[in-house]
Amino acid sequence: MTTAIQTQRRTCPICEGMCGVIVATEEGRVQSVRPDHDNVWSRGHICPKGTTLGDLHHDPDRLRSPMIRDRDEWREATWDEAFERCETLIHGVLERHGHGAMAAYLGNMIAKCFGLTRYVGEFLRLARIGNIYSSSTVDQQPKNLSCQLMYGDMWKIPVPDLDNTQLFVLFGGNPASSKGSIFAHRNVMKGLADLRRRGGRVIVVDPVETGTAQKADQWLGIRPGTDAALLLASVHTLFAEQLVNLRHLDGRLNGLEQVRELAVDFPPEKVAEFCGLSATAIRTLTREIAAAPSAVIYGRIGLCTQEFGTLSSWLIDVVAILTGNLDREGGTRWSTETAPHLLLTPPFPSDAPVLLGKTRVSGAPIVLGQMPAGCFAEEIDTPGEGQIRGLVTVAANPALSAPSAGRIEKALADLECMISVDVYLNETTRHAHVILPTASVLEQPHWDVWAWVFCLTSGGHYSPQLFPPPPGWVEDWEVILRLGALCGGAKNSDIDIATLDDEYFASLCRHVGIDPPIATSALPLRGPERILDLAIRIGPYGDRFGENPDGLTLATFKAAPQGIELGATTATVDTVVKTPSGKIELAPQHIVDDLPRLKAAMGRPPPEMVLVSRRQLSSMNSWMHNVDGLMRGRHRCTLLIHPDDAARLGIADNEPVSVASSEGRITVPAEITPHIVPGVVSLPHGWGHDTEGASMRVASRHAGANSNRLSPGSLMDAPSGNAVVNGIVVTLSPRPEHRPGDS
Repeated sequence: MTTAIQTQRRTCPICEGMCGVIVATEEGRVQSVRPDHDNVWSRGHICPKGTTLGDLHHDPDRLRSPMIRDRDEWREATWDEAFERCETLIHGVLERHGHGAMAAYLGNMIAKCFGLTRYVGEFLRLARIGNIYSSSTVDQQPKNLSCQLMYGDMWKIPVPDLDNTQLFVLFGGNPASSKGSIFAHRNVMKGLADLRRRGGRVIVVDPVETGTAQKADQWLGIRPGTDAALLLASVHTLFAEQLVNLRHLDGRLNGLEQVRELAVDFPPEKVAEFCGLSATAIRTLTREIAAAPSAVIYGRIGLCTQEFGTLSSWLIDVVAILTGNLDREGGTRWSTETAPHLLLTPPFPSDAPVLLGKTRVSGAPIVLGQMPAGCFAEEIDTPGEGQIRGLVTVAANPALSAPSAGRIEKALADLECMISVDVYLNETTRHAHVILPTASVLEQPHWDVWAWVFCLTSGGHYSPQLFPPPPGWVEDWEVILRLGALCGGAKNSDIDIATLDDEYFASLCRHVGIDPPIATSALPLRGPERILDLAIRIGPYGDRFGENPDGLTLATFKAAPQGIELGATTATVDTVVKTPSGKIELAPQHIVDDLPRLKAAMGRPPPEMVLVSRRQLSSMNSWMHNVDGLMRGRHRCTLLIHPDDAARLGIADNEPVSVASSEGRITVPAEITPHIVPGVVSLPHGWGHDTEGASMRVASRHAGANSNRLSPGSLMDAPSGNAVVNGIVVTLSPRPEHRPGDS
């Protein structure tokens, strides 16, 4: 007798693409994951990662119970035993060193976890941890900073209106691999192709002729780390040639004349050699932006993770504003979220100083409450008051994904207390004393918090839990609440999760002007679903607990397995900008003060060779390398190098190359290609799975080399503290000598 195959419609949670999928199961196992052509959002689009949700769920290396390390041996433990060990470890650090010795490191995969993403803020509040590290400072912190200062909200990052534009200029991004980064679109590459078919143009500014650049109308091969100078030359040209056209933004700005004066010192002729582009090319690009009926100027991780990340992130928006392409159809706009989770918690105050002090060891800036990831290792291994002795990592792998990775690995081994919330025993969590696993992506519901923030289409899609977690499972939101209370000094015996959750939910209700008893009576079940229901109800289409009887609730979406689309964004500059002045601040002093550093850099001789990072479609940063289906085919962790450089240095295709920086040395196969600027080499990030003690069998067979062993923690963007992983000075050798520490 054969069993029936069952199907469920879901959203893939892995990236901003939010692809709808149909998961077919039989007898508790996934048989297939295929695109859902009826999904109202993605309409049948999917990438290779989305097809592997079943592989991720069934991965034999995925942790299915808490793990405790006794010296060098790991063993499975009960949840109660694991929590007791956590209490002993945490309280030991608190008693010996105080709260200042505890730290948290938060990874971007939190955003893909239904419970963690809604409770991590309450974890930090309960824990009273001041040393907060996260993937933000190796990713988008410069953009958060510029938006905080320009618009009064760090998360009001303008989103490209790809479907309505006539010109798309992309700096430092590669949607062919990342789909859309801080930019949710059902199919970015198809959108770019459609743009060209309707007579528009696509221009990519990047040191590497990426997959996106190869499908564009024009590739401008810029020298890494010089985008700010190019953009300032564009601003100069806009003013000098009287091309500024503020349109509807006229009267909504402060600092226009200051920007005009600042740009005087950056004519195209002065920046051309520094950027590796001709003055003519810079002027032509600027004129094309100014003349286009509508234009998107979009910058992503290549802009943020460079020496002048904040200046570049700021200037992207300055050019959009000066050409009237911000808050306009076909330009960059802001989303209108169906479930505005970010409204539920207090934002970083618009009138608060963005610089909250400096780090203990190097004196690096602490910006928007974030400790720079580049300082993580030194804050652990440098003795003195405030030295980190206890650590909680949540869905993070800094031993691969943060600068000074080699130093981080050594530092983690010396911690007195390390607790990790993670699904794998990986390069970072192998140093933990306790690992507390979360459910698989199919053992929990899903509603994307972060992708809808960066989507110009309003809507939503709820995915119910497909498989039950193991018996006796403790949900991740309960785990993170308990950890927060333990770090705050509470004992397990005194922690009441239900009370903590009720108090947290009541605080969310009060923050958005809803009487907690009214909300609780309508939403009696505890946990992240009631927070999602609250977010939907207080959103622009919600029922507001009866005030709008025809409004939406979570039940509305549960009854719509293909999702619900609610139309285009309605957000405008008048509703978004929350600066103290009520206007867009075009020339924030904290950012402007970094211009002398850029001028000094323009006077330096260029290095002979620099390294930039790159992303790959089949992986998600340091994650997903343990999926066999994604690792098949040719080796992906290669060093891209231009033929001229390879010939000059005697480097042969597919042969090992030694790459050295001031931080370390690795060995990696060369891939000779014309699709890169001479003097630049490129290595994908997230690799280096050859660490003893990790338990990821597929990944270890495709180990690759860890680019962050070359990334000095001291290299950072001065205004934001963001790591510099693009533009690292390196030297190459065709016949590497194998040394301790080589990958």
